[in-house]
Amino acid sequence: MARILLVEDDDRIVGFVKRGLEAEGYLVDLANNGEDALAMVRETPYALIILDRLLPGIDGLEVCRILQRERHENLVLMLTAKSSLQDKVDGLKGGADDYLTKPFAFDELIARIEALLRRGPGAMSDPVLKVGDLTLDPIAKKVRRGEREIGLTAKEFRLLAYLMSHPDAVISRTRLLNNVWDLSFDPETKVVDVYIRYLRRKIDCEGEPPLIKTVRGFGYVISA
Repeated sequence: MARILLVEDDDRIVGFVKRGLEAEGYLVDLANNGEDALAMVRETPYALIILDRLLPGIDGLEVCRILQRERHENLVLMLTAKSSLQDKVDGLKGGADDYLTKPFAFDELIARIEALLRRGPGAMSDPVLKVGDLTLDPIAKKVRRGEREIGLTAKEFRLLAYLMSHPDAVISRTRLLNNVWDLSFDPETKVVDVYIRYLRRKIDCEGEPPLIKTVRGFGYVISA
């Protein structure tokens, strides 16, 4: 499953694009300024960066140039309201791999992302997530443990995909609320624990070693 960094300071575009990309099976992280985007790219290997050109602080074009100087291999799709030929030339010369002007149709955004990922550094990698004998296909939306197919709700699928994209790492409830439920605060409910229980019932049948473990005081980890 490809991990995408969306760098955009317009909340309306962020909500629209993030929901759409996650529905397509992508993992999406967010940054609303150039400084945060650079810090995140230095720590996380993103397959693609969707980068607004007009950002507060360091603008998108300068972010591109810095990434190029630092020799990062991320693909960059630049989004901008600047639509002149010279603007596009500047963006592409600055290090962007493609350039899409606002307003844009979501279908065109997806088509350009798919085209970039097909020719990117990770193009040949297997998109299917695997932990032990558990597999999750983000394209076909199918989960299997061994030969057994497992039916999940959309929320269960998203939760499992997030855990499986970070195998052997302890994931806190706060991080799960933020990335699976899009909540930036703790609603003080047991929703994460409830969904983890749903997943365990479906994934771990009698005689199978449990894959999702509780790390008391920290969160959950999935490992074989």
